[in-house]
Amino acid sequence: MSDRPVPASFPPGLSAEGNRHPLLSLALAAMLDEVHAHSGAVYLMAPDGKVLEMAVTAGLPRAFAAPWERVGTSAPIPVADAVRERRLVWVGNDEEMAASYPRIAVVLPYPFALAALPVATRDTVYGAVYVTWPGSHPPTLSDWERDHLSDACKRLALRLERAARAGHPVQVEPDLLGDIAATGEPASGEAEQMVSRIPEGMLNLDLNARVTFVNDAAAGLVGLARNRLAGRQLWSALPWLNDPVYEDRYRAALISQQPTSFVALRPPRDWLSFRLHPSTSGLTVRIKPARTEPRSEPHTGDPTDVGPARLIVISHVLSLAGGLTEAVGVDDVIELVEDEFMPAVGCQALVMLAAEAGRLHVLGHRGYEDPHIVERFHGMPLTAQTPGAQALVTGVPSFFESLRELEQVYPTRQTTRDGMAAWAYLPLISSGRPVGTCVLGYAEPHHFPPDERAVLTSLGGLIAQALERARLYDTKHRLAHGLQAALMPHSLPELTGLERAARYLPANRGMDIGGDFYDLVRGDMVHGDEVGPAAFVGDVQGHNVTAAGLMGQVRTAVRAFTAVGQPPGEVMARTNRLLIDLDTELFVSCVYAQLDLVRNRARIARAGHPHPLLREPDGSVHVVDIPGGALLGIDENSRYPVTDVPLPPGCVLVLYTDGLVEVPGIDFDEGLADLGAHLSDAGELPLEELADSLLRHTERTHERGDDVALLLLRPH
Repeated sequence: MSDRPVPASFPPGLSAEGNRHPLLSLALAAMLDEVHAHSGAVYLMAPDGKVLEMAVTAGLPRAFAAPWERVGTSAPIPVADAVRERRLVWVGNDEEMAASYPRIAVVLPYPFALAALPVATRDTVYGAVYVTWPGSHPPTLSDWERDHLSDACKRLALRLERAARAGHPVQVEPDLLGDIAATGEPASGEAEQMVSRIPEGMLNLDLNARVTFVNDAAAGLVGLARNRLAGRQLWSALPWLNDPVYEDRYRAALISQQPTSFVALRPPRDWLSFRLHPSTSGLTVRIKPARTEPRSEPHTGDPTDVGPARLIVISHVLSLAGGLTEAVGVDDVIELVEDEFMPAVGCQALVMLAAEAGRLHVLGHRGYEDPHIVERFHGMPLTAQTPGAQALVTGVPSFFESLRELEQVYPTRQTTRDGMAAWAYLPLISSGRPVGTCVLGYAEPHHFPPDERAVLTSLGGLIAQALERARLYDTKHRLAHGLQAALMPHSLPELTGLERAARYLPANRGMDIGGDFYDLVRGDMVHGDEVGPAAFVGDVQGHNVTAAGLMGQVRTAVRAFTAVGQPPGEVMARTNRLLIDLDTELFVSCVYAQLDLVRNRARIARAGHPHPLLREPDGSVHVVDIPGGALLGIDENSRYPVTDVPLPPGCVLVLYTDGLVEVPGIDFDEGLADLGAHLSDAGELPLEELADSLLRHTERTHERGDDVALLLLRPH
């Protein structure tokens, strides 16, 4: 515990009250006692306001929360959400945890409930608190529990505020895991006699899995004298129990406060059954010979060959793996590594390198005030004698615990110092080949013990796989975005007497490509007759390259039929027949308005598309009822009636696709009414601002599951 990071805002020294009382420990213990929770922790905000650092824990070993000892405030975990949103976060059971915080559920797949709260005043966030209950807790948090926790966090925030103003640092406090003497002896002679009569093996473990009592039967079964077991961790004393499978059962018992069991092989051939009965102060373990042998053995090879892999290592790997599955592009991967990986390993800087055409390519970096420090490596040949290039080429990680170590191997680094004092260069290997290098920088000299090197190397492999997927996605995304941009109008024509604005937004999910489109076509003279400008919005079924390609054909067709002077109904009918001839098996909705800016009217035809909205100059909003025909591409004999709609100066005609309104589980008309109300309130804005306002309103009310095309027209 002594080497954990100390929050910079509260260095070692006196408590917040200027005395020797353990402020944080007492506050946390009182919270747990008040709401009958069995574990918890207090986090303090780092000086940069971006990282929460675990200051003290209670009830469970700190190792259980190892992946989250230092977390970014943007990380998707309860304490970060509580700080970011300034609210109590409640997770009632393991199912809710899996649904809301899958990364935690992967590492701690046990039944328990959790509440997280900010420790904050009105102006300042000082940190956060979480408390947990066993899985037997009701699925909802009671009002009195909520009130007790909220009041306790407010009181703690006020004490930290007074401490900060008075210049009194908070004392570094030990974790609260009880004060149990590890003597190997029971509490009384009578108890010893009672337990010694039991033919089954019995031993007690404290919360850190240290043996506090063992009877003769247990010592005989495991093959080790009582005095050699007392005070030691069970799997440290018995190497054949040093397996994450068994430690997982111990964790499950303590977190869920429910009995668990496992069967293990005591070499060479004795199978033993272990039954763990938890309490808030430790566990009682019952040991007896197993009746039958398990089908498979968890250990192979020499049972005394205990490698560095521990459950804490697996916890870090599982936590990062869960997050990386959610990363889409390269920026997402780098943001995740910054928010969760960097705080977990304690580094202050990050560089992500890849190889392109025989040269280094800087994908992203964090922690450097001067970007030129990193960007000078961009375009450097892979043959360069630099640690980043060598790690990428050879696939071998390298660790430098000080500047002196680095410059002994790479003397040229004396002229390219980056302000760091220790480095880890992790090759990112995917499918057996290096795809990049992850460089971690530490502001102070840093020792890399073997187990930490193993963790970093394992995590580098996970980052490599996510990075490879992300780069492929980004390549597809750029191609799709280029295609979409080429098919949509680059600008709308300036028309006398008409203000106009348009927007296109892709769905929140997908490749930033779809079939929604809009356009505004300038009017012209056809056979001596003046044809007014035309505006149209449409939606091709689907969200893929095929839909986008068909969208381009439809938009071109509508423009062509408009250019030769066809009336709105005929434009729709001819486009419909063209789609049927193309035999695409995709359908298209469209609304088409031919504008007469002299007579202040529009002639509108509709093909299976949502009705337009019209905001009158007095602010009232109504749906323009346009009798429509079938979707384009279904029936070659479909007819599309035309409706004359008055457009008085100052009104706003809104043409849109259903992605602007449609919300899963909510009636379309309700969503349309809500949009109309917002249009009524904001309709006086300039159209460019109004378009942004309508899109922001959509973002606030629901996740955008479909593309959005929006065209606003206001005659002067």
